[in-house]
Amino acid sequence: MSQGNKVAANGALSIPAVMAFASASIPIAALVLAISVHLPRYFASHLGLSLAVVGGAFALVRFVDIPIDAGLGLAMDRTNTRFGRYRIWMALGAPILMFALYMLMISQEGVGVGYLFGWLLVMYIGYSCVFLSHLAWAGRLAQNYSERNRIFGAITSLGVVGAMAILLIPVIVERQGGTDVEGIHAMIWFIIAATGLTSLLVVMTSRENIVKDRPAAFTLGDYWALLTRPNILRLLAADLFVTLGPGWMAALYLFYFTDSLKFTMAQANLLLMIYVAAGFAGAPLAAWLANRISKHRALMVNTTIYSLGLILLPTMPKGDFLIFGLAMFLVGAMAAGFTVMIRAITADIADEIRLESGREWMGLMYAMITATSKLASAFSIFLTFNVLAYIGYQAKVGTVNTPDAIRGLELAYIVGPIIFVMIAGACFFGYNLTAEKHAEIRRQLDEQDALVDPGAAMESLTGEDIAPANRPA
Repeated sequence: MSQGNKVAANGALSIPAVMAFASASIPIAALVLAISVHLPRYFASHLGLSLAVVGGAFALVRFVDIPIDAGLGLAMDRTNTRFGRYRIWMALGAPILMFALYMLMISQEGVGVGYLFGWLLVMYIGYSCVFLSHLAWAGRLAQNYSERNRIFGAITSLGVVGAMAILLIPVIVERQGGTDVEGIHAMIWFIIAATGLTSLLVVMTSRENIVKDRPAAFTLGDYWALLTRPNILRLLAADLFVTLGPGWMAALYLFYFTDSLKFTMAQANLLLMIYVAAGFAGAPLAAWLANRISKHRALMVNTTIYSLGLILLPTMPKGDFLIFGLAMFLVGAMAAGFTVMIRAITADIADEIRLESGREWMGLMYAMITATSKLASAFSIFLTFNVLAYIGYQAKVGTVNTPDAIRGLELAYIVGPIIFVMIAGACFFGYNLTAEKHAEIRRQLDEQDALVDPGAAMESLTGEDIAPANRPA
């Protein structure tokens, strides 16, 4: 085992080991923001494709990708190779993602929808391989309650680096005299390079403790039974609403901050950067809080403070950059906490199910919350734009909206996210998978693992690398 992967007796990884493993979130977060903000506009503006075609292609690929994610999650959980269970999927997914991004980047004006759809689908498959394997691997790398908060906090924090890069790269390119197309190409090259470097770093330096599943016969009914478990339903509902709230806010953000709050477009983008950068503070803060009051309570605190922050926005002086900068930092920090807690809770529930079933579910669990996040992202745009149409708001450049339309925009921006985010927090009333209960689950899992693979169980307890020849280190 390398120095960076040394662990303490309580299973805690060293800071270099945690940061090396978490680095794979940099290109993932960069890609997510690029897909949300820049790439659809690029294909519509520079490749001669209509808005309807581009929007339809992106939406269709995301819906097709949801069952693919579930299949990949199942395949990952059932993988057992000398190279590892999740490690091999990251190693395979990274070059697929990189090549698909390159093919999208070199596409020329006049390419058909088939070309766009095909390479978008390949890109999403590569993305899912890297993203799902990284999260599932994190759940196995951190096996105790508090260490998971720490690792998922680091993953979310480093993801901010990728998101900030995507916000800054086009600004830097423009200041150097580059065009919009050159800015998009620079972003894609950054994602390609970061994917290759961070995936290689994780694959080569991070340990993976995998034990064999107990022999068991499983049917499709066993997988369907997951959706009847109360904790699974809580998790999926919470993830749906905690994604839908910020997604709703994001879809209305520029309209609200320019037409209602009277900020310029440049000021609005700077405030958005503050919101994103707040994840550096919000992610570790959420992990710290979870270790003291439990994960689900920390999530409920985050959702409450987030909603209170939104309630205060209409009371602040319009156009005051400093005050709104502080407010956006607070709300952004709480939103980063959502991600940390949902991902850490997912791993805990996967342990609970593995104890009962004797089979690994980590990859499928993360595929399920990825599916709810994708649905929420798609629905947020659909819902908000229909709300804008209903209240009579006109988004066309140069249009002067009526006072009633502006008031409708203000209510939509505030009320929607508050309702959804508070529902997400309320989903965990009655949740009982606390730190103490999870510690007992881990104790029983270690005993079971010892019957199948004594070396893996001892390694999880001591941190010593004693992997046998038939199990990846």
